[in-house]
Amino acid sequence: MMSDRKILICCGTGCLANGSKKVEQAFIAELKNRNADIAVEPYIKCTGCNGLCEKGPIVKFEPEDIAYYHVTPEDVPEIVEKTIIGGEEIKRLLYYDTKAKMHVRSHKDSEFMKRQTKIALRNIGEIDPNAIEDYLATGGYQALRKAIFEMSGNEIIEEIKKSGLRGRGGGGFPTGRKWEACKEIERTPKYIICNGDEGDPGAFMDRSIMEGDPHTVLEGMIIAAVALNVQNGYFYIRDEYGLALENMHKAIADAKLHNYLGSNILGTGHSFDVEIVRGGGAFVCGESSALMASIEGRVGEPRAKYIRSSEFGLWGQPTVLNNVETWANVPVIIMKGSGWFNSIGTETSKGTKVFSLVGKVKNTGLVEIPMGVTLRELVFDIGGGTIKKEFKAIQTGGPSGGCLPKELLDLPVDFDNLEAAGSMMGSGGMIVTDERTCMVEFARYYVAFLAEESCGKCVSCREGIRQMHKILSDICEGRGQEGDLELLESLSETIMEASLCALGKTAPNPVLSTIRYFRDEYLEHIRDKRCRAGVCKELTEFYIDADACTGCGLCKKVCAPAAITGEMKKSHVIDREKCIKCGNCIDICNFKAVKVR
Repeated sequence: MMSDRKILICCGTGCLANGSKKVEQAFIAELKNRNADIAVEPYIKCTGCNGLCEKGPIVKFEPEDIAYYHVTPEDVPEIVEKTIIGGEEIKRLLYYDTKAKMHVRSHKDSEFMKRQTKIALRNIGEIDPNAIEDYLATGGYQALRKAIFEMSGNEIIEEIKKSGLRGRGGGGFPTGRKWEACKEIERTPKYIICNGDEGDPGAFMDRSIMEGDPHTVLEGMIIAAVALNVQNGYFYIRDEYGLALENMHKAIADAKLHNYLGSNILGTGHSFDVEIVRGGGAFVCGESSALMASIEGRVGEPRAKYIRSSEFGLWGQPTVLNNVETWANVPVIIMKGSGWFNSIGTETSKGTKVFSLVGKVKNTGLVEIPMGVTLRELVFDIGGGTIKKEFKAIQTGGPSGGCLPKELLDLPVDFDNLEAAGSMMGSGGMIVTDERTCMVEFARYYVAFLAEESCGKCVSCREGIRQMHKILSDICEGRGQEGDLELLESLSETIMEASLCALGKTAPNPVLSTIRYFRDEYLEHIRDKRCRAGVCKELTEFYIDADACTGCGLCKKVCAPAAITGEMKKSHVIDREKCIKCGNCIDICNFKAVKVR
């Protein structure tokens, strides 16, 4: 019975934090205790992230195709007894689909999973990232064999061009054109770089791919090296990504042992080796020229882009730089063909995109969707909708992204549509907000982050973003004045025009998009000294509507300073002198009795 079985335990960063390694050890111990002669380790695999991070640890069972969530070591004896031996489901551990309102046996049948199309994430959650044998069993390195033995360098580049693959790191530049431009430069040596420093601290797409399927990234880079006749490459990975660093080191070592990397690859005469450079976590080093400066041992500062990296990149030599997700798409395109990839997505944005869906949404985690899926499908079908309060806006593109209101929920997600709406694809972060989000404070928060992360090279970026932060802080604290919005818009224009790199050029996006779509909320802060979301404490006063209050007492229980009084089943009252405006009462009230004035 055990010979065909696989127990797949998610050991992505989120599940590890929730104790998945302890769950693994509990399975090993329990199975050994029940049959001391059986070697259980081959049947238990630690995989990469399954996507539904807040529901971890996640354990999947094959061939039964059962997935359990929030598994603890204490659950293991029951799982072994009922599921592994008895073949029964344990209902309380199954995924509960909030949209379908039912428990789901297979993770593939949930609304969260079945609406996704996985290309970059195709193996993650299904294989052991530290076992090259698992990657080979999925067809790994077959694309490299095809590229080396059946295609010329120009044919490889042409296939990438025809696929329509655009860089997934934010800029969306056509990947094939970038490779072609580098190929046309005769100077050598040339370099290939994988940008594993996604920049956005709230996103984790690239990190999860490096953790869960490192060989697919490596294979994509090797294919490019063959096409461009490059012998040296670099991974730039931020030092905080310990698991990604560990798994990439292991993948590189195993690829060399199997002759997919190093000298004389597969006996063809091609040679390519890679080195990992650890970054310090500076946001600006997500920008290509700053990243290259960091690899060279210099301060991570951007330079002017009048000469592209494909001509003058690392150490002044022709260089191709793509991010992790872009590289992960390359082997699939080579194996399945450009026509297959080109058939997915929209006219100008082909393939899929991985997003980190977080915020006030029921199903948070990693999702991979075809380009062209609407924001509504993403938030309400895949994400399951907002947790409690009404949807307000979604920010796309990370800290430098824009905020799009509910009126744009039917906007198809692709590079051009997001940019036209005042946002961007960016690193792939998506933050869902609800009516308890103050859009002025939301913009202020991200501007504060960007001010801190500016390298300081450009006066427009260094000083301009600080001034925007000061104006936004004044508005949030009740010191806003007429003309502040016009000043913010003018500052934004200057910062975008005069800054060298994408950090400065996109930093005003959170401000401009919130002014564009939530101008009335800014004016309330400035003219009425009121924050409708109840977030800006200087502009907020909570009260309880006596007609709506049922006297359930929930607000009273969560009020830390005991500012709420009242008897059960009778309307309650907030003492304004004691109230610290934490908002716990309005968040927990099920009857919308707690209000803001």
